[in-house]
Amino acid sequence: MQKIMNMMVNSCKKTTELIDKQLFTPLTAKEKMQLQVHKSMCKTCTAYEHQSKFIDTVIGKWFTGKSKVNVKMPEERKNKILEEINKS
Repeated sequence: MQKIMNMMVNSCKKTTELIDKQLFTPLTAKEKMQLQVHKSMCKTCTAYEHQSKFIDTVIGKWFTGKSKVNVKMPEERKNKILEEINKS
């Protein structure tokens, strides 16, 4: 029984990895289940997911120019961020 529980319940570290992964690629059925089980017990990871999605949305809008915020990211800064991302 303990072995099954260990397969079902991830650590917070693994859960945050899954939260970030789902923003870029679909999760497997097992990963989805693990994520839901962990989030049902952990308010911190649930909050992390909401914050992560919010940040991703805001940054995405910044780069596409669809932001409702009047603050524009300087082109130089935008290019530096894209350069760093492309290094990975």
